[in-house]
Amino acid sequence: MYYSNDSFMKIQKLFSLLLLVVINLVSYSQKIKKADQPILTNLQAHIHYLADDKLEGRRTGTPGEFAAMNYIADQFRQIGLQPKGVEGYFQSFDVNEGKQINTTTHFSINKAELKIDEDYFPFTFSPNMSIEAFPAIALQEPDMPWFIDLKEILTESKDSTQFSLDDWIYNQATDLKKRGASALIFYNSSDVDDHLKFDPKNKSELVKIPVIYVKKNAAKKYFSDVSASVEIKIKTDIGEKKRTGHNVIGYLNNDAATTVILGAHYDHLGYGEDGNSMLRTGEHLIHNGADDNASGTAAVIELARLIKNSGKKELKNNNYLFITFSGEELGLFGSKYFVENPTIDLGNVNYMINMDMVGRLNDSTQVLTVGGFGTSPEWAEAIKLKEKKSPFVIKIDSSGTGPSDHTSFYRKNIPVLFFFTGLHSDYHKPTDDFDKINYMGELSVVKYIYSLIEKEDENKKKLSFTKTRETQTSTSARFNGVTMGIMPDYSFAGTGVRVDGVSEGKPAQAAGLLAGDIILQLGDYNTSSLENYMQALSKFKKGDSATVKIKRGSETIEKQVQF
Repeated sequence: MYYSNDSFMKIQKLFSLLLLVVINLVSYSQKIKKADQPILTNLQAHIHYLADDKLEGRRTGTPGEFAAMNYIADQFRQIGLQPKGVEGYFQSFDVNEGKQINTTTHFSINKAELKIDEDYFPFTFSPNMSIEAFPAIALQEPDMPWFIDLKEILTESKDSTQFSLDDWIYNQATDLKKRGASALIFYNSSDVDDHLKFDPKNKSELVKIPVIYVKKNAAKKYFSDVSASVEIKIKTDIGEKKRTGHNVIGYLNNDAATTVILGAHYDHLGYGEDGNSMLRTGEHLIHNGADDNASGTAAVIELARLIKNSGKKELKNNNYLFITFSGEELGLFGSKYFVENPTIDLGNVNYMINMDMVGRLNDSTQVLTVGGFGTSPEWAEAIKLKEKKSPFVIKIDSSGTGPSDHTSFYRKNIPVLFFFTGLHSDYHKPTDDFDKINYMGELSVVKYIYSLIEKEDENKKKLSFTKTRETQTSTSARFNGVTMGIMPDYSFAGTGVRVDGVSEGKPAQAAGLLAGDIILQLGDYNTSSLENYMQALSKFKKGDSATVKIKRGSETIEKQVQF
């Protein structure tokens, strides 16, 4: 059989990886107890499957995520866990990706049909409606479409760092409707690049008339003679763009008064379509996410097996819920949905343990980071920092929040712990592959967490909860050193930026912003979406102050913020 050079190299690489795994497993077998060998083998099998190219990076709402969720559910079934989702083991949720131009949208000039994206696009704040008219390009008559050349405003503002063309167009749409326009058709005859495009993330409230942008070539063809009249037919049809994610939930019912939750996210980046890849070359490559977070998912599965088969030391003083989340990489979508739509009584939850990136323990430093240490006073007794028998150097983070799913449970006043073996150069890159996992290291993490669970099960009491400081839940950009100090709710689909949490000692707290507030405007800048909010922040520097318009409940109020 003939193989191309590329095929031969791929086969050679695969053979090398498999050989490396075999060598590692042989080496491990000489170091571990016989009872631990099946766990090690299972960890390797889970991560190898979940991080395989066939799953194409397990992006939320894709066939790869679907294959992963079925694999996890099958493992839960084999272990003997009860289904505890909404449909068997599964709990589905929507991921709102913003808006899309539906196929019934059309725009014709003098009976010539213009092409969406190539010739024109409607702005996202256009209502769904149809218009037919015969306007003069140069005239702005009542109840007729108005044509607006952006040349003048672009020339005036080209050197201004404070000017936002998108905000200007939105304000024009609101104002010119009041003055009689039935539609607005913008175009640009200047040499200044306007950078306008259809923005699916723009969640500005709808105006009352269609607002269209005609691109340069089409505008030159139809609008060069401003004295002409043209026959216009417009239909705008803009809808929500959604995909569906799935949590996978299994349950061990011991008829206990309290329940322990063990969780990890199983989604990853796919090909980096959501803009969260650290790869800067623009290549369309699969991000397999072996450490992030096939490693945590594998740990949840094996802890479920250990707890279910706990033998003489049966863990019966708690029930155990095992949940793998999707949508974490998009902003904790799955875990946030679960705590808002729980399949058990959250009031009976004892504590939650989250495992995210537990597969790259450094054999030299042996550092294991444990977050959430301050969320219960009992954690200090359970996790002894100077324990001689510990296989790790424990690094403590007291905060109950952070860039992973335990944050959602902390915000429901549930004690949490977050296990993490550290960042590395393959983080959010296509190189995070299964052969780079420290399987012996992950085995030791699983055993450590299991021993902690054993210890807490013996206590026969529910842990008390303590509030901690708030930390950032994402690596969102800062501009000119300016930050508000809020944790945005990434799953919020309405207009504005919903505040999920406020960091201590930051401008938002000083201004009196609260969790649940929706930021609508920052200074003169519209913040209808998270992207608009970040752009608005870029206009300020340290020492500046601004008025923040927020919606709190049914009331719209203003606060002064000092950066």
